[in-house]
Amino acid sequence: MRWKLTGRFLMTIICTVFCVILVNGIISIVLYVYHISNEDRPTSATDFTRSLARYIAKIDEEPQISDEGIATLQERNAWLQFLDDNGNVIGHALAPAAAPQHYTPIELIQAYKYRDKNQTTTLVAEHNGVTYLVGIQDASLSKIIITSNTSSITQFIAQFALIIIIVDIVIAIIIGFIFSSFLAKPIYRMIERIRMLKNRNFAVDSKRSKGLYRSIFHNLDDVAESLKLQEEERHKLEQMRNEWISNVSHDMKTPLAAIQGYAELLQGNVSTQEQSDYAEIIEKKSVYMRELLDDFTLTMRLRQQEMPLQLVDTNIVSFVRELVIDVLNDTTFSGSEITFNNQIDKLTKSIDTHLMKRALLNFIYNALVHNEGNVALDISIEEMNEVTVITISDNGKGIAEADLPQVFERYYRGTNTRNIKGTGLGMAIARDVIQAHGGEVELVSEIGIGTTIIVRL
Repeated sequence: MRWKLTGRFLMTIICTVFCVILVNGIISIVLYVYHISNEDRPTSATDFTRSLARYIAKIDEEPQISDEGIATLQERNAWLQFLDDNGNVIGHALAPAAAPQHYTPIELIQAYKYRDKNQTTTLVAEHNGVTYLVGIQDASLSKIIITSNTSSITQFIAQFALIIIIVDIVIAIIIGFIFSSFLAKPIYRMIERIRMLKNRNFAVDSKRSKGLYRSIFHNLDDVAESLKLQEEERHKLEQMRNEWISNVSHDMKTPLAAIQGYAELLQGNVSTQEQSDYAEIIEKKSVYMRELLDDFTLTMRLRQQEMPLQLVDTNIVSFVRELVIDVLNDTTFSGSEITFNNQIDKLTKSIDTHLMKRALLNFIYNALVHNEGNVALDISIEEMNEVTVITISDNGKGIAEADLPQVFERYYRGTNTRNIKGTGLGMAIARDVIQAHGGEVELVSEIGIGTTIIVRL
């Protein structure tokens, strides 16, 4: 993958260089054509010499140059001589006195090829049978004569262009390879990190990137941390589910074994009283199994948020007071001291009365059942910062500190509940009901002093 990314980047660089060369060539050709087509007057010495032909004419068979041509010579600091077929000067314009009056063919060649001691460059031209020699006094002007083969020049230009293109491509490959190494390396690391996350490897990368991709790697670390926490939570829920199934299976086996045993006894020769006793035991075990399954279904629906709440605006003060009265009327707890304190007379809350009643009664019954018969129970309700606070306190045996974190776990039974009947789901259901209403539960306890449950809605 890393070399694939590098190769693609190199191809991009090479294509870019090729496009740059092509565009530069097109621009150069366009500029040259524009320069040639918009050139108003000649600038070279040869073009200047040829342009003088427009000012030359024969008058009475004698070559003459017009006044405009003479002005042109003066502007260029040049002079002109007319020659006959034998090289004799038959006329001139602005020619110096030291200028030769006769030129042999060799002298013409020498004058054309080289400048004289006065830094005069000589050029020869012919127009309509008139031969004229032009001398330009310009020290910066030089003449280079080149002889070449046109096909060789074309071949040289093609070879030169090919070499330039190859060199440019090689340079682009070298630079692109170096640059792409730095570019592809963090991308490859990102792909590896994503592959690790896919394989559930949530280890945080120890190499902290400080470049362009710093924020990306930081976000990948955050994703890894979040997925790690979710994975741990999933394992925890999986373990809890397995424990639920194991505990339910265990709790179901005991009453089923009893039902099966007493049913077998009923098939034998037993008295009417024994039949009645065995039937009563079977009924109790059946009721227990039904309650266990109902509680199990309820706690699962609450945890999965599949339990729709039937919310009704209710005076929570009157609601809690009626619960306390119901408990006081239960002869089972006649020896217990239960008090109710309220700071306000009316406080309306939207609650599911059925589920809320079960949750609060679970807290109250736990305080009464898991303590001695003379336990004192104090229930109070107040409002603090628009939060309804229901407090249930007892002066019973208390809960060991090691047991506190597990009190609300499903099927958990503390050290002081060994001989207490129940499904083991009461506290978990009560806590889930409160949370389903958007509230929270706090448990405070100390051995020998008592236990306090604080419900905030």
